[in-house]
Amino acid sequence: MKIAVVGAGITGLVAAYRLRLALGPDAEIVVADAGDRVGGKLHSARLTSGMVDVGAEAFVSRRPEVPALLSELGLADQLVRPSGARPLIRSGGALHPLPVGTLMGIPATADSVRGLVDDATYRQIATEATRPLHWTRGDDLSVGELVSARFGSQVVARSVDPLLGGVYSGLASSIGVRAAVPPLAAALDAGAASLTHAVTAALPLPVPGPVFGGIRDGYGVLLRALVEAAGATVLTGTSVGVIERASTGWTVNPIGPVDGVVVCTPAPEAARVIGSVVPAAASELAQIRLASSVLVALAFDDVELPNNSGVLVATGEPGDDGKPLRAKAFTLSSRKWPHLADRGVPLVRCSFGRFGDDAIVEMADADLVATAREDLGTVLGVTAAPTDTVVQRWRGGLPQYAPGHTERVRAIVEAVDASPGIEVAGAYLHGVGVPACIASGTRAAQRLAEALAEQ
Repeated sequence: MKIAVVGAGITGLVAAYRLRLALGPDAEIVVADAGDRVGGKLHSARLTSGMVDVGAEAFVSRRPEVPALLSELGLADQLVRPSGARPLIRSGGALHPLPVGTLMGIPATADSVRGLVDDATYRQIATEATRPLHWTRGDDLSVGELVSARFGSQVVARSVDPLLGGVYSGLASSIGVRAAVPPLAAALDAGAASLTHAVTAALPLPVPGPVFGGIRDGYGVLLRALVEAAGATVLTGTSVGVIERASTGWTVNPIGPVDGVVVCTPAPEAARVIGSVVPAAASELAQIRLASSVLVALAFDDVELPNNSGVLVATGEPGDDGKPLRAKAFTLSSRKWPHLADRGVPLVRCSFGRFGDDAIVEMADADLVATAREDLGTVLGVTAAPTDTVVQRWRGGLPQYAPGHTERVRAIVEAVDASPGIEVAGAYLHGVGVPACIASGTRAAQRLAEALAEQ
């Protein structure tokens, strides 16, 4: 039995590991990735005295996938929790607490965003339930279109965009309600009389404990453990050609004949790879657009950071020169994570890049660091020179869950299901977070193993 896994991000590595467990020690599993390392959009880099994540740094701890996988791989002691420090939003030239009682930044009441928006917007939110809402079951608007029409554009720029920028590197205008906020779409489909009522119905019940978790020594620890446990041949710097059907199984160039394939690449690359064998899925995959971003990590010698986990930046927020700030968020890592605070080095992550701003990744390292310092000075008054920096570009980092995305995913899954022996998995399907990617890789591996068992 020989299996090809295309893509060595967290999804592909989990798929390879699950296939090893399902198929046993004699199966030959080959993982190929065009990049020069495993991990895809997860990467840990050295910054002064230790490793820091320069891709995703946290996961939603209410989902079980990451803690369960860490425990399974003997890494349970790597699980860490944040300090509990609260985030801020920079808007209107001032810092505000991150609103509570919101759903992806969409307020359930006007009081949720009191002080963050002006009086006219506050009144628009407070009276929204008195205005008729026209929603037909199955509708799918962009989050921005829905929220701006009901609550006003300030809510989009100052509350919704900052959160969507963190999750999807997107904007409210590029993200659909049904795919990104499914509980809200369900409440609207169920006949909510207003957006206020729909958000109230869709808010999750409070769950004790921290919302997020992290990995003490960075995601690199998990990636290395998965490679070892999978026992696969890993080919980095290896671009896979178009997959073709063979008399039995598939041909994957340059891997050769295989019995099964799991494609775990970003959507446009998956479209190219499976185009000749599952054209219907490839056509849908090619329509999924990606957002690029940049992460600049900064270490300082002696800087006093506020006791907050980070700062989100409103869309279009002006800097000292009147031009919009380029940064979309700052993570105050040494405040957010106790294990990083223990290093005694102030650490800050500066995030750039929203959908449509791909030019940001082409800036030179020195210019990116200078921009990060300038924006950090504007937002937090930190003007000291960093003692160490890391710049990490993420070209095409995150898929945009645009209006119609759920229907597109359904079409992709149905088309692939009709071709036993080939599976697709990744962040474009059922969630962009690390837990969702782990679940996606696991499902694909299980389905492929079941299909092979039936041959």
